[in-house]
Amino acid sequence: MTTGETTVTGERADLLEGLAKQRYFLRYTVRDLADEQAAERTTASELCLGGLIKHVTFGERQWVSFIVKGPSAVASAWEADGGTSDWLDSFRMLPGDTLAGLLDEYDRVARQTDELVATLPDLDSSHPLPEAPWYEPGARWSARRVLLHVIAETSQHAGHADIIRESLDGAKSMG
Repeated sequence: MTTGETTVTGERADLLEGLAKQRYFLRYTVRDLADEQAAERTTASELCLGGLIKHVTFGERQWVSFIVKGPSAVASAWEADGGTSDWLDSFRMLPGDTLAGLLDEYDRVARQTDELVATLPDLDSSHPLPEAPWYEPGARWSARRVLLHVIAETSQHAGHADIIRESLDGAKSMG
């Protein structure tokens, strides 16, 4: 696998190929949609397709920043306004958001992630997780563990997107 000008093999290639596959499923789910369709809620959930793209981008950016900077990178999303506004807004298409713009940003973040994985000196480098009720106290995550988390989150949200898209117009991406 090649990212930028770097050829990646072994475990790194496997991680990047797994992430690329899940990114593809998520992107494929929003194919041929207008902005209004991407912003539409089609299920009992408050999720919309554009919001899922935005959220996965937000999450990947935060976690990749964690690999480089440590816990302050993910904790900052929870500090403003009691810790919810940035995170909650990441699930929504806000005024001015377009599906094309969200996909462009997703591509930009994906390229940054791929380049970091290709050039990171050690996948075993780790940082403590920030204090939060959903993390085990004192836990540390390696770069490898973070990447596995990003793959899992992308996969989970691609499944959400598939259900939302099928509810929108009957199109299926995974079934």
